[in-house]
Amino acid sequence: MDKQKQSSPLESTGVSRRQFVGGFAATAATITVVPRHVLGGPNQKAPSDKINIACVGVGGKGFSDSRAMKEENVIALCDVDEVRATAPHGDEKVTIPDLFPKAKWYKDFREMLEKEKDIEAITVSTPDHTHAVIAMAAIKMGKHVFVQKPLTHTVYEARALREAAQEAGVITQMGNQGHAEEGGRLVNEWIWQGAIGDVTEVHVWTNRPVWPQGMVAPKEIPSVPPTLDWNLWLGPAAWRPYHPDYAPFSWRGWWDFGTGALGDMGAHILDHAYWPLKLKYPTRVQASSTPFTEDSPPMSEIVTYDFPEREGMPPVTMTWYDGGLKAPRPSDLEPGRRMGDGGGGVLFIGTKGKLMCGTYGRNPRLIPETFMKEVGKPEQTIPRSPGIHEEWLEAIRTGKKELATTSFDYSGPLTETMMLGNVAVQVADKNMHLEYDGETGKITNLPEANDLLHMEYRDGWTL
Repeated sequence: MDKQKQSSPLESTGVSRRQFVGGFAATAATITVVPRHVLGGPNQKAPSDKINIACVGVGGKGFSDSRAMKEENVIALCDVDEVRATAPHGDEKVTIPDLFPKAKWYKDFREMLEKEKDIEAITVSTPDHTHAVIAMAAIKMGKHVFVQKPLTHTVYEARALREAAQEAGVITQMGNQGHAEEGGRLVNEWIWQGAIGDVTEVHVWTNRPVWPQGMVAPKEIPSVPPTLDWNLWLGPAAWRPYHPDYAPFSWRGWWDFGTGALGDMGAHILDHAYWPLKLKYPTRVQASSTPFTEDSPPMSEIVTYDFPEREGMPPVTMTWYDGGLKAPRPSDLEPGRRMGDGGGGVLFIGTKGKLMCGTYGRNPRLIPETFMKEVGKPEQTIPRSPGIHEEWLEAIRTGKKELATTSFDYSGPLTETMMLGNVAVQVADKNMHLEYDGETGKITNLPEANDLLHMEYRDGWTL
């Protein structure tokens, strides 16, 4: 495919979106009514309604994030691997170039942000270790930002992004799509309406990882694929030679690039304990795990978090399990009935009963079934979502930040909690709970553990 720089649809007319909107406002006095179909065609957005979007990382998960922007004005695309970025997807073998034939292509997001002055918002769907540097660069330029889960690679990055977004006043969203689904809202409504009483214990588990972990870095130095810019893929991470064990898939299983099963699925499953229980920062964290290395996380782990009283809710202990481990089976769960679903689940233990759901908060049920029949479905009190991407786009269009339900104000502390679990795993041999001060973002009883709250960036990379 020819990736020569091409003009965006509005550029080809010599009119930017801002000029279009401003010009329309200036002539409004002479135009009494402009039917929507005149500007946008039947069932289409008018050009003035479309947001100028750039998508960073369009291969893999980035394909669906980019495709979700197809009704907007996608003016730029960025990926460090041109083959992966343009690969066909799905039964219809659709490609990103098919969807956005007029968008300009870049390998370096920094060049893209510098040259494409009309960008209003970006999506970030890269490996975990580059989320923060890309998002921060955009936020500092006043761009709205959508970042795939987990929001960041470290505790420090999560806090820094949240604070920067607040200061810049931009619209943000993390891409944990289950947050927008029906199941999560039912869980919230049952708990907030007191169906299971006060919750003092919650268990969360996943079947991940489904990639190798607990490894040492490979010694071989194979050739870098000719279409991949390995230096840009590494981004802020310490230099190491390319190896297919890192990219394009298994990077989640390396400390320098991914965040393990907890970072991968915590944003999808932990979210459905974190949200209804109105959690923010844990005060204590403790972990145990199978063996791991300085290069790679363990294959299985258990992480326990203690949260204080908040908003009228009592203190609660939340326990995370992965790698095939899961919560103890409740005695009143019917024989033969599965815990959660095949991917994981959440189990709430309340003073009046129990509530269980699957991955992404799906298929929530009170248990046992006799209790479910007695209580029934909760009253609907939470607005339903049009989708995780749609929330963000509508918030940008209207300026109503509250429409983005997993903005960095919410997903920042959630990500901090997840990443604290990874820190607890790495210092488990100290045989102690970590005491955490959420206001300062510091571990107070093991000062050396604070070194694990962030990573040292390579020269030339910064937040």
